[in-house]
Amino acid sequence: MKIEIAEPGIPRERVSTGAATVVKRLQEAGHEAYLVGGCVRDLLLRRTPKDFDVATNAHPDAICAIFSRSRPIGRRFRIVHVRMRAEIIEVSTFRGAGVEGEGGAGISPGRPPRSRETGVANGRSRERHDTYGTIDEDALRRDFTINALYYDPVADMLLDYCDGMADIAKRTLRLIGDPPARYQEDPVRILRAVRIAAKLDLRIHRATKAAIAPSKALLGTVSPARLFDEFCKLFLCGHGVYTFELLERQGLTEALFPLAVPPGPLLRAALESTDARLAEAKPVTPGFLLAALLWPDYLGEAAKAESLPPGKRGEAREQAALAALQRLRQTIAAPRRHTYFARDVWQLQPLLELEQPTADEAGAIIAHKRFRAAYDFLLLRADLGEVEAKLADWWTEAQTPGTDILKDLPAAPKRRRRRRSRGRGRRTAALAGEAVQNAAPS
Repeated sequence: MKIEIAEPGIPRERVSTGAATVVKRLQEAGHEAYLVGGCVRDLLLRRTPKDFDVATNAHPDAICAIFSRSRPIGRRFRIVHVRMRAEIIEVSTFRGAGVEGEGGAGISPGRPPRSRETGVANGRSRERHDTYGTIDEDALRRDFTINALYYDPVADMLLDYCDGMADIAKRTLRLIGDPPARYQEDPVRILRAVRIAAKLDLRIHRATKAAIAPSKALLGTVSPARLFDEFCKLFLCGHGVYTFELLERQGLTEALFPLAVPPGPLLRAALESTDARLAEAKPVTPGFLLAALLWPDYLGEAAKAESLPPGKRGEAREQAALAALQRLRQTIAAPRRHTYFARDVWQLQPLLELEQPTADEAGAIIAHKRFRAAYDFLLLRADLGEVEAKLADWWTEAQTPGTDILKDLPAAPKRRRRRRSRGRGRRTAALAGEAVQNAAPS
């Protein structure tokens, strides 16, 4: 049932000027258009939306005809990115029945899940599903009730089709429709439920929560690349610690991270550090969290290297890193730049644990492009008692500008230069001269 709410109390000053302009121009061209989804939800919760989405009955070609600075994207369902100055507004056409919901590259009801490796259902390649519909159908295709709210910033009118306003008042996250069926359509909704609940501090509705455990095996059908995107959304949102706690409560950590060795306390410390950095608007990287997540797994593999001669340990540790990362790739396909980041952080730990590095060794370690991340990793390990605190303190002082601590380190032993045999030298010169003579034009 549609409920129209005039003047719903949305702070107009928080509405993106670009998004409001897109809605107005679509309406002036004779189309329906509304702000929709997370931006409306966040405005009602007095939060600042990260981005703004628009839903309309205009088809993609019509949208592109209205906005010269626009570009259609999407393989399964076309949407249009409209550029308004420095802002990009995502404009989608109302979806009809049978089309995946918001955020979904899932499957239609009644079809088996896609293969994780190929992303193909029923042995067929992906097809376009541009099935357009009415706003009523579009609302029912969305995932959660609080995301099925449509706001007209021109008329200051809100449309509520699924009792989303009541759930916002109760701070409840509830799936639209039958939860097992909606998880079957798109298993990533399981992770979205946890992420949104953690981000907004909401209670997951009992039916929505009860269907998670029987449905969590469906996550095994989601492509590793898509799960990496969800990994970043889950843990780089500023609420990583609470998100991980909710995942544990729902029994989802093993489904998401089927590792040889389960994550240890270092992961929680890394999540706390990441949350703190995000709160201070400092840069973060998923590579650091991957290093913490897989640290126990890596240590189990790298332990075999300790019984090898010193000259062979480096290669053995490299193989240990590859083994740990390969195990993760079966579930989460992180890009190489992030897995290489984790590998470098691991490989620097034994060097940071040297009892007495030479001045050259210490200088080379500090100059390494991953030194700062490896140093932060060492600090977390020191806080947990894995290494002595004085070791972390030494590296803290070693990188302080103007410090004299490096001057007290022993110099690297000089290598003796081997004298080349005169005969070998003459032979080399003779061969070089012969080559030049043979190459000279006659």
